[in-house]
Amino acid sequence: MSTARLARIADQIQRELSELVREELRDPRVKMVTITGVEVSRDQSHAKVWFTTLGSAEDAEACGEGLARAAGFLRAGLAHRLSTRTVPELHFSYDESIERGVRLSRLIDEAVGAPAPEVPPAPEVPPPPEVPPPAAPRRRRKAA
Repeated sequence: MSTARLARIADQIQRELSELVREELRDPRVKMVTITGVEVSRDQSHAKVWFTTLGSAEDAEACGEGLARAAGFLRAGLAHRLSTRTVPELHFSYDESIERGVRLSRLIDEAVGAPAPEVPPAPEVPPPPEVPPPAAPRRRRKAA
């Protein structure tokens, strides 16, 4: 199957899952969740769903457990909304890329905001000695 089709299916699953989680999922552990990405296997039997949530690491872990527990319910909801022959099994993983990006941005801001260390000026290098121009080539006399 083409990768373009798999990407379209993954995008559709992401949109539908976001809506299902927001409107129909009633698990108290799953709150303030954003579905950040979906990767579908080539045979469409498995889908890895990346999510992020606001809150602490414990909240994220609890949210992951809630999503994993509701995977069957969400898969059934996807089956009603998608027009594909099969609906992939859902596997949820916490997306740490946003936190990593914030941490890197903070480090860059600290590095830019900190004063640069004093670097001593480089010693002056004397100019190279002047080289005389090359001498004119000698002319040879022709033998008589």
